[in-house]
Amino acid sequence: SNDGWVGSWRPHRPRGPIAALFKGPGPKYGLPTNVGYRLHDPSRWRAPAYSFGMRMEGRLHERSPGPVYGLASGVTIRGKDGTPAYSIYSRPRDLQPMNTPGPARYAPEKANALAFPSAPEYSLASRTRQLSSQQTPGPAAYRLPPMLGPRVVNKSSAPNYSIPGRSTHGTFYEDLCKTPGPCGYRVVSADVYKNRAPHYSM
Repeated sequence: SNDGWVGSWRPHRPRGPIAALFKGPGPKYGLPTNVGYRLHDPSRWRAPAYSFGMRMEGRLHERSPGPVYGLASGVTIRGKDGTPAYSIYSRPRDLQPMNTPGPARYAPEKANALAFPSAPEYSLASRTRQLSSQQTPGPAAYRLPPMLGPRVVNKSSAPNYSIPGRSTHGTFYEDLCKTPGPCGYRVVSADVYKNRAPHYSM
């Protein structure tokens, strides 16, 4: 019958796969939020947000003394109390007299050599301790290098020759009695440089 159908279309299998035959995730994808600062949609304007902040850590460590200041008994709201106070001290010592020289202590007659020009005066004094402690070398302590021979520092030296003693080696003065005889040489064993002969032991 044609009840419920419109036209000549009837349900049939599709010739190829269509998306309606497969199950999709559905409305599973969530768009980023437009409210708040966390995961906000970057394509939307973000309004300013305000929050109740927490107590600062720095103020927790402040330890002010509070109203525990102790004022002295003589201090008022206008400053220190102006009531005179007296105490009993010992008698102060008298001032010591000044030990300045009097007019008779001066000798102006001895100042003629300093106040007026005078001839030079010389005297024989003993040797000071400073000069006696100086250990400086005298003229005989210095030694100049010799001017003869090949060891002159700043002079060119000529060739010098010396006469050595007579040599007794290889001449007729050599004592041939001190040379070793035929028995003085040590004979090397033939086993060192030749095939070693067999050795037998009991």
